[in-house]
Amino acid sequence: QVQLVESGGGLVQTGGSLRLSCAPSESIFNFNAMGWYRQAPGKQRELVGRINVGGRTDYADSVKARFTISRDNAENTMYLQMNSLRPEDTAVYYCNTNLRSRNFWGQGTQVTVSS
Repeated sequence: QVQLVESGGGLVQTGGSLRLSCAPSESIFNFNAMGWYRQAPGKQRELVGRINVGGRTDYADSVKARFTISRDNAENTMYLQMNSLRPEDTAVYYCNTNLRSRNFWGQGTQVTVSS
């Protein structure tokens, strides 16, 4: 059972920044990829972006050039740096990974962007 612990959400004004963290209970190198998803009220959960074991990243079009996913191997933590935040970025953000065909989710952290 993999546990993913997220932190860093909060309330920010439009144009502001936040950094989310995701700390897994196992080594980051055990996972082929890790990702961030978000779910806004009344909407389906959507992919924000991912990072693979080689460090390659990809992002949803809606967050490209504003959000950056990174990984600190020494801290065994994945990050989501969010800049130029917009009200439409308001959602619960979830950390995700897959191991041995099982999908794991963090508990979610709320991000609220005020206009």
